Amino acid sequence: MTSLEVGAYLGPYRTTSYHFDPQSATDVTSFLGRYEFQMDEKGRVSLPSAFRREADGDRFVLLQWRAPALTLFPVEAWAAAQERLLTFRRNQPEAFGDVLAITSRAVEVSPDKQGRILIPAWLQEAAGLDGTVLLVGNIDRVELWHPDEFENAARAGSVEFEKFSNQIFG
Repeated sequence: MTSLEVGAYLGPYRTTSYHFDPQSATDVTSFLGRYEFQMDEKGRVSLPSAFRREADGDRFVLLQWRAPALTLFPVEAWAAAQERLLTFRRNQPEAFGDVLAITSRAVEVSPDKQGRILIPAWLQEAAGLDGTVLLVGNIDRVELWHPDEFENAARAGSVEFEKFSNQIFG
C-alpha cells in the first residue's frame, strides 16, 4: 500500500514515522482491556459491559478484515471506515475486489438482553474460534481472538513496538 493509499485509508488519523497526529481523535471511543468468555453452542459470546457502555448504541459491525482476528466496530466507527472504503474504491478502481471481499465478510450484530452477540458460523471458522474467545479493546474497536493466536501475535508485535513505543508514551 502506498503512502497515498494509507492516507486515504486512515482518513483524519495521520501517522508520520510513527508520530500520531490527533487532529480529530478527541472524541474517539475508548475500548480498553481484555476479557475471556466462553462461546455457547449457538455461537454467542458475551460482550463485556464496559464495552457495551463505551459504545454509543447497541449496533455493531463484525467482520474479518485481517486474519486471524475478527473486528467489532460500533456503527459510528464502521460508518467512518465504510466511507474510507468507498473513497478507496472510487479512487482505486482496481481495489473493487478487495473492498467487495471486505464488505462480504461483514455482518451487523446487536447484543441480546443478556449482552451476547451472535458470531455467525462462517466467521467462527474464519477466526478459528471454538470455546474460549478473547475480546480485546483496541481503542476504537474490539477484536475477537482465539487466545493462543492472540498470544502469538502479541509476542511477535512486542519486538517491533519497542522501536517506537517511546514516541507514543514519551
